Amino acid sequence: MRLGFGLITCQRFPGDTRSDEELYADALDLAVYAEELGFDSVWVSEHHFVDDGYLPSLLPMCAAIAARTRRVEIGTGLLLIPLHDPVRVAEDAAAVDLISRGRLILGLGLGWREEEFEGFGVPIGERVRRLEHAMTVLRGAWAGEPVSGNGTQVIVTPRPGRTGGPPIWMGAEAERAVRRAGRIADGFIASGDEPEAFGSQVRWALDEHGGGPFDVGLHMSTFAWNGPDAWEVIRPHLRYVSWKYEDMEDARLRPGGSPEPPPMTAEQEAALRDEIVLGTPREVADRIRTFEDADQRRGGVSAPDEPLYDAEDARQEWYGRISGRGLRHEHEENRPGPPRGPEAGQRDARQGGPRPLRRRRCCAS
Repeated sequence: MRLGFGLITCQRFPGDTRSDEELYADALDLAVYAEELGFDSVWVSEHHFVDDGYLPSLLPMCAAIAARTRRVEIGTGLLLIPLHDPVRVAEDAAAVDLISRGRLILGLGLGWREEEFEGFGVPIGERVRRLEHAMTVLRGAWAGEPVSGNGTQVIVTPRPGRTGGPPIWMGAEAERAVRRAGRIADGFIASGDEPEAFGSQVRWALDEHGGGPFDVGLHMSTFAWNGPDAWEVIRPHLRYVSWKYEDMEDARLRPGGSPEPPPMTAEQEAALRDEIVLGTPREVADRIRTFEDADQRRGGVSAPDEPLYDAEDARQEWYGRISGRGLRHEHEENRPGPPRGPEAGQRDARQGGPRPLRRRRCCAS
């Protein structure tokens, strides 16, 4: 199992006075800091036309992160492929793979917001067909084969640094989407909020997979904190991130920045708190471990090319990594501080390889 950091979205939290230039500079600093702390990956996410400035251009951001880092893998979680020209994505992803020296993971999603499809002139009813076509184009382009570019056959150059190109994962929630990922992708990003749901998704994907390596990522909100006030610290950020997905339709053509979310009822707050892995580093590590236990791909706890190890060894390893490097809030001088925007408190837990964490509607189909 590996840990990642994300999702980096560059959203402007209500009241944040930073300029867009400062937000993007801080996003790059966060990626560098995640690498210094020992995270295995960093992840970015895409949406368009949102009043809080949600990051719309993933591969340029991935290229910038690649230029500032040396080791950490860089993932898109998710690039909404039906909105894009797949030939251009093949070119841009190849460039990022070369800049990063083979550290890109291309996570793809269907998308769900009508405003985005209308804004790009793409019928939302064609999104599954466009995703499947894009998979064919990406695979062929990176293999050096002629691919269709608006009716004309082209050969994409240069090719990625890795044979066959970056691994392609698919965001998936519904059983049909998970099974599709198992058939045509190299991995999928799960969205089960409970270990049992996650285990079911893994089984669906493996039922369809034709053998060979298959990666699984799990995206979930995670906040480890050495203190009794963890919920009070993360509550406004988690509330904003969760509410903003509900607000996006109402925000259509809204001028200016995003307003504050409305007050929560007691029931809404309880449900929100249930969505996050929250507590001391040891409590967070133990909770993450329950998802690893639900992943039965290898009949035990392991990562590719690593030996099996027993539960207590794994628990001690994770406690050391989370408390000592990944989620500590005591920072050395002259290093970037903790995230100040909505991405605060989002982290990545990974099963069997580098990958992401929490449910996002853009994964679903």
